[in-house]
Amino acid sequence: MHTPRWKFLAHDAVGGFWSHCGWNSTLESLSEGVPMICRPCSGDQKVQARYMSQVWKVGLQLENELERGEIERAVIKLMVDDDGKGMRVRARELKEKIEVSMKGGSTYHSLNELVELMRSF
Repeated sequence: MHTPRWKFLAHDAVGGFWSHCGWNSTLESLSEGVPMICRPCSGDQKVQARYMSQVWKVGLQLENELERGEIERAVIKLMVDDDGKGMRVRARELKEKIEVSMKGGSTYHSLNELVELMRSF
């Protein structure tokens, strides 16, 4: 038996998440307000990693050959530098928006509409 990833991400000691940026990983990280070091492998992961780093600015995308120094710089940037502080703030803001959406916002209403439609059959 394994522990779901979101339980680890929800822990206060977690300051960042190294992710391939698959959709589940991305949603779980955002839902817990955890910024990411993004290392996509293929397909949609590259688009999601770019979105996390360039649009929402809650991640650092690593694209080059992984070398010790590059990894060290990314971890320091995420965990120590002002850039990382801003990423953590934005990640928490996204978490709050997700929570609002799930507890009475558009996602909540859309899911309820779907459930009601299915019940009507």
